[in-house]
Amino acid sequence: MKIRYKHQRFQAEATNCVSDVFQGQPKHDGSRTFLNKIGMIDFDGFGNLPLVLDNESICENVRGIQMAEGLKPVEHLEGDGRTFTIEMETGTGKTYTYIKTMYELNARYGWSKFVIVVPSIAIREGVFKSFESMAEHFAGEYGKRMQYFIYNSKQLAKIDAFASDNGLHVMIINTQAFNASLNEDKNKEGRAGDAAARIIFSRRDEFGSRKPIDILAKTHPIMIIDEPQSVLGTDKGNATRKGIKLFNPLFSLLYSATHREIYNLVYRLDAIDAYNKKLVKKIEVRSVHQVGSTATNGYVYLDEIVITKGNPQARLGFDVKTANGTRQVVRLVSEGYDLLEQSGGLQEYADNFKVERIDGLTGTVHFLN
Repeated sequence: MKIRYKHQRFQAEATNCVSDVFQGQPKHDGSRTFLNKIGMIDFDGFGNLPLVLDNESICENVRGIQMAEGLKPVEHLEGDGRTFTIEMETGTGKTYTYIKTMYELNARYGWSKFVIVVPSIAIREGVFKSFESMAEHFAGEYGKRMQYFIYNSKQLAKIDAFASDNGLHVMIINTQAFNASLNEDKNKEGRAGDAAARIIFSRRDEFGSRKPIDILAKTHPIMIIDEPQSVLGTDKGNATRKGIKLFNPLFSLLYSATHREIYNLVYRLDAIDAYNKKLVKKIEVRSVHQVGSTATNGYVYLDEIVITKGNPQARLGFDVKTANGTRQVVRLVSEGYDLLEQSGGLQEYADNFKVERIDGLTGTVHFLN
């Protein structure tokens, strides 16, 4: 039975939000981007054209998208400045959306090399089947087909085709591979080493005396991280994070409903949005708490009023400035607490966000403004 895919407005919106981040980037004409040497012979190599936009231009694009989407605009690019977050509730077609986004980025800017990183073998197989079932749909919409494959260190011909063909190519890989074949620490002989790692990090006769990882890095692929809270984990120095850097990615796109880290959020379809759009049938609420803010003004959240022997206090959630952007914190505050000062000088709190009174009877907090 042939599956017919319906065009959903919110999926197109998510695609456009990501694509608009790079407004002003010239389209690659499809010519070679590097020389692919095999022995004494030079072959054309095809990768993603580098970004010509500076951080300021990308930041302005991101801010424009965020304000149009009702998201809190960033003051400057967060994190490494090349990571962008898309929040989509489970069951709303996340895989469809990022496949469409790859096609759109190719149509607008000519970028043609993508790597999808997923947290498990089961999800990897599911994503691969999605590519199979959606191939006709997207070929009809964009007039071209993607070449896609599951990463296998022993199938060097597919890695070679990824870099030596000027078509649209996607590699799908699961995190387990980063602990083995894409772990440079295991490029050694003996029990501490890994045979697959020795293939990827060594010059191979069957690969024209080239290192496969070097050829992949020259393509500057766009990384699609599916469920980054699982893929990337909490350890900033783990094998997956190190392995992703080896690809020398052009930029990374994070897709999930439950992000642990959010950098440069450009689209949000949360549980309430999905329910209101009738995309999901039910929302289960276990507790009430703030998980995100789309406010363009100061974000303040009253968590609870704390009654003690002295004057009542309150637990307030608010933004604070960090070296990597802003993050939300909860603090126990008393009368006189100044959010402008405690946030590190964020201008969203410049309008007298100083606690004037905490009313334990009505459960409210009053500011001087």
